[in-house]
Amino acid sequence: MILQEKTLEKLRNLINEETEYRSGPKLIQFFNDLGFNDSYGQGFPSRWIYTDGKLAKINGSPELDKCITKLFSPVNYIGRFTELDNFISDFNQYLAFDKWKVVRNETEITFAKADKIKFEDSSDGEIKEDDFLKREFDEISLESIGLDGVITNTLKFRFEEIKKCLTADAPLSVIFLCGSTLEGILLGVALKSPKEFNKANSAPKDKEGNVKQFPNWTLNNLIDVAYEVGFLKEDVKKFSHSLRDFRNYIHPYEQVSSKFNPDKHTAKISWQVLKAAVHQLAKKEIKPGQK
Repeated sequence: MILQEKTLEKLRNLINEETEYRSGPKLIQFFNDLGFNDSYGQGFPSRWIYTDGKLAKINGSPELDKCITKLFSPVNYIGRFTELDNFISDFNQYLAFDKWKVVRNETEITFAKADKIKFEDSSDGEIKEDDFLKREFDEISLESIGLDGVITNTLKFRFEEIKKCLTADAPLSVIFLCGSTLEGILLGVALKSPKEFNKANSAPKDKEGNVKQFPNWTLNNLIDVAYEVGFLKEDVKKFSHSLRDFRNYIHPYEQVSSKFNPDKHTAKISWQVLKAAVHQLAKKEIKPGQK
């Protein structure tokens, strides 16, 4: 891809300011991994000039894609995935003008065409966490989503279980239940609307470039695609970070590694995300084979 000046400037800032590559030697190593052969020593230019020069040389080449992929590699953000997603979201506002967007699918960074560009005025359109938590959903109808009756009854049981866990102040249990329940609901929705989900730019693909079978999609994949095709809104996508990696937290060592220690507040956000998702899906009135 070829990036315009403003996007390159944003990329330069991210490399120099918002990643671990702050020092000269680490900055050189970052670009040497992309095929350069520089060394750090006397007469080294400022980090800004050096980065500008390197980005100008790789702009429009495969190395630029590698540069962006390396910059946003999730392995560098263990325990800080929310921060990583915020970086990607911010960068995508610039990249949208180049008709591209960065997509994170769990530990994989890919690119997709930005067919539709949506911007929100951060001064008055940004969704605040407190406002999101205050929203009431009095008419949550699992039946309105139109899933199989047996699955719907199971979902109702899970909803009651989540309420008990909230009362008992068991945040980790709430997250596990909310995450797995939302994953099941979205999987059911995807199975009802396979064409829309499979054709989405953010649909996960295998090494051969084929869209994965629905059972192999992660919750993150399902949320991103459901948002892209208009089944879910920005609020659910924005505040779902505590749920998207819930499977990792099932393993104690993964929880320790990621420094994930949920509290009651995290549990409330997870529960609100689930309720909001069901509310939005019910309003959508999804029908089998919907196009």
